[in-house]
Amino acid sequence: MTSHVLSLLVENKPGLLTRVAGLFARRGFNIESLAVGVTEVPGLSRITVVVDVDDLPLEQVTKQLNKLINVIKIVELDAAASVQREHVLVKVRTDNSNRSSVLEVVNLFRASVVDYAPDALVVEVTGDRGKVDALLRALEPFGIKELAQSGLLAIGRGPKSITERVLRA
Repeated sequence: MTSHVLSLLVENKPGLLTRVAGLFARRGFNIESLAVGVTEVPGLSRITVVVDVDDLPLEQVTKQLNKLINVIKIVELDAAASVQREHVLVKVRTDNSNRSSVLEVVNLFRASVVDYAPDALVVEVTGDRGKVDALLRALEPFGIKELAQSGLLAIGRGPKSITERVLRA
């Protein structure tokens, strides 16, 4: 099985996300990551889905997604032809003896401290999966108290846009 990143341009309608996720669930596919947000076009949203599946079943699901009235366009984003980022907030145990070591790790990964408490720091990082995983491994010895991770966000490189034709219509 291979990991695939799909970018769906959809009308921003109630219940559409449930129908999209349901198509994957009915096929027995596990969605690794799911992110949804508005686009530059009013009334449209972008759903970024990461799913680990063989090519043929994915093609079948893509055809079924295209049949949904509120789905406007589906694009599979290749890693080399797109920018892909994750966003993570991680709460790390700290005290006077290890705070400077934690801050060194944070600086090494170009992450940011977004909250300070005497016994914990909340660190924010944005990057590809490799960078995020490496930061988490580096912070693990200090003690991760809590973790919140976004779904993968992805957008194609270059001048073309998934919404180009929609804007012209």
